[in-house]
Amino acid sequence: MKIVQSIPALFLIVALSACSAHRGLPGSSPSWGPVDLQLSPQEEALGEFLKGEVALRNGDTDTARRAFEKASTLDPAEPRLHARLAHLLIRRGELEKALPHAQAAVAGNPDDEFSRTLLAGALEGMGAHDEAAVHYREIIRRSPEIPEPYLILSALHRKTGNEEAAQQTLEALLLADPDSIMGHYYLGRLHAAAGRLPDSEDHFREALRKNPRSTIVLIDLGLVEEMQQRPQAAANIYRRVLILDPENAIARERLAALLIDQKKFDEALEHFRALERIEDDPTETRVKIALVYLDQGDYDRAATELELVLRASPGRPEVHYYLGITYSELGEVDTARENLRAIPKEATIFADAQLQLAYLAQQQGEIEEAAIHAEAAVAARPDAPGLMTYRIAIERDRGNLPTAIALAQQLSDQHPENDRYQFTLGALLDASGDRVEAVVTMRRAIALNPRNSEALNYLGYTFAEQGIHLEEAESLILRALAVQPEDGFYLDSLGWVYFQQGRYARAVEKLELAVELTGNDPTIQEHLGDAYRRMGREAEARRIYQTAGDSAPSEQQRLRIQDKLRTNESANRSQDQNL
Repeated sequence: MKIVQSIPALFLIVALSACSAHRGLPGSSPSWGPVDLQLSPQEEALGEFLKGEVALRNGDTDTARRAFEKASTLDPAEPRLHARLAHLLIRRGELEKALPHAQAAVAGNPDDEFSRTLLAGALEGMGAHDEAAVHYREIIRRSPEIPEPYLILSALHRKTGNEEAAQQTLEALLLADPDSIMGHYYLGRLHAAAGRLPDSEDHFREALRKNPRSTIVLIDLGLVEEMQQRPQAAANIYRRVLILDPENAIARERLAALLIDQKKFDEALEHFRALERIEDDPTETRVKIALVYLDQGDYDRAATELELVLRASPGRPEVHYYLGITYSELGEVDTARENLRAIPKEATIFADAQLQLAYLAQQQGEIEEAAIHAEAAVAARPDAPGLMTYRIAIERDRGNLPTAIALAQQLSDQHPENDRYQFTLGALLDASGDRVEAVVTMRRAIALNPRNSEALNYLGYTFAEQGIHLEEAESLILRALAVQPEDGFYLDSLGWVYFQQGRYARAVEKLELAVELTGNDPTIQEHLGDAYRRMGREAEARRIYQTAGDSAPSEQQRLRIQDKLRTNESANRSQDQNL
C-alpha cells in the first residue's frame, strides 16, 4: 500500500466541596428529601465556577471571566475563586483588575504558592518591584524547592543594580537544588558580567552536564572562551551549536569571524554585554521560564508568564509567537490567531507565525485560509525547504495538483540530490495520472538513496496495482521491509504482489499480519478479503469486507466493497443450493 506522509485542555473540576464544613459549600454526602430550589450563595458560586471551567475548556475566556466574576461576588471569602479570576485576568493582560483578586486570594490562603506567584507577578508587571520582591522572598521561604522565584528575584536585584543580592539569591537556589540548570546558567552569566570568567565557565559547564543540548548555554560558553582568548575551543562550541540548531545566527556569525582569523575578542565581549543588558530585564527571565513551562506542557502557566512579559514589553514579536503556540495548545484558537497576526512582516519570526496560522486553519478545516498563510510563509522565507514542503502538501489537499507539482518540481530542481523531494514529486505525478513520469521520478529517488523505503514501497505497489513487473515489485518491497521490517503498509504491498502472482496462501499470511499491525485500514482489510475469497474462505471474507465497508473513506470504495459482499453472498447461496 502506498503511503504519503490539540492537545486538549485539561478539564479541572476543583473540589471546592472539600471546604464545605468550614465554608458552607455543598459537601459530598447526599441528602434525600424534597428538592429545595433556593440555592445558597455558596452553591450558586460553585455552579458559576463550574460554568467558568467548562467555558475555559472550550476556549471561551469571555464567558469564563464573567462566570468567575459572578462566583467571586457570590462567595467573596473563597480564595480559590479569586485566584482563578486573577489568573484569567493576568492572562488577558488586565493586571490592575487582577491585583485585588490576587491580594484576596493570598489573604484567604497565605500558604498557596500559586496565588502568591500571581500577586508577585501582577505587582512586578505594574512596576511595584519592591513589593513583588517581598512576595518572591516569601515564596522562597515557604517553598524553597521551586526555582522560578529565585530567578525572578535575582533579575529584580540586578535591575536595581544590587549585584551582590542577585548573586546571593542564585547561590541560595543552588543550595536548595544543586542540579538546577537555570541556577548554574544565570550564575554563570552573572560571573561573566563581573569579569570572573573561570567561575563563569565552571557554572556554564555544570549546566551543560545537566543538559548537553542547550544551545543557550553553549553560546554563552563560546563567548566566555573567546574572552579568555581560546578561539579554537570557542569555534568547536559554535560548531556544536550549529549541529543542534543550523539556523543559529550568533553561532554562525561568531564562527565565521573566528574562521577568518579576525580574533575579534572585543566584539565577543560586546556580544556578551548586549546579551547581558537584555538579561538585566526580568522579563527575559520570565520568557525563559515560560519556555520551560511550554516544554513541560504546562500551557496555563506559560501563558501567564508570557502575558506578564507582554504587559511589561508590548509588541514583542517572539512573545506573541510563543503565546500563539501556547493558546493553540490550550484550545483558545481565536486568542492564538490574534497573537500570531500581531507579528509584523519585518519580524524574523514572521514566516514561523504564518506557518502556525496555516496549521490552525488546517485544523479548523479552513483549507483556503491555510493556503494563504502557507504561501505567505514561503514568500517570507523562500530558501526554507520545510516551508515549501508544507505548502506543497496544502496545495495537494486543496486538490490543486498542478500548483503542487510545479512547486515540487521547483524544490527538486533546487535540491537535485535530495531523494525525499524526488519522492514527493513522484507521488504527486502519480496522483495526477502521469504514471510514466511518476515511475521515472521514483526510480530517481531510489538511485539517490537505495534505502528510501517509501520510494521502494511506492514503486513496488504501483507495479502490483497494475499487475506488471511483479518480480521487480517483490524485490523492491522486500528492500523496503529490510529497512522497516514491521511496517504494516509495506507488508500489505508485499501481500498484494503475492495476490497478483496467484500465491494466495502467502498473500493471506502477509495481509493478516498487515491488518494486525495497522489496525482498521479499510484498503488492507479489502485486500485480505479478496485473498480469503480466492482461498475459498467465504465466511472470513464476508466478515472482513463488512468491517472494511463500515470504515471506507470514500463512497467509491464503499460501493465496491458492497458489490463484493453481494457477490460473496450469491456464492454462498449457490453453495447451499448445491448441497
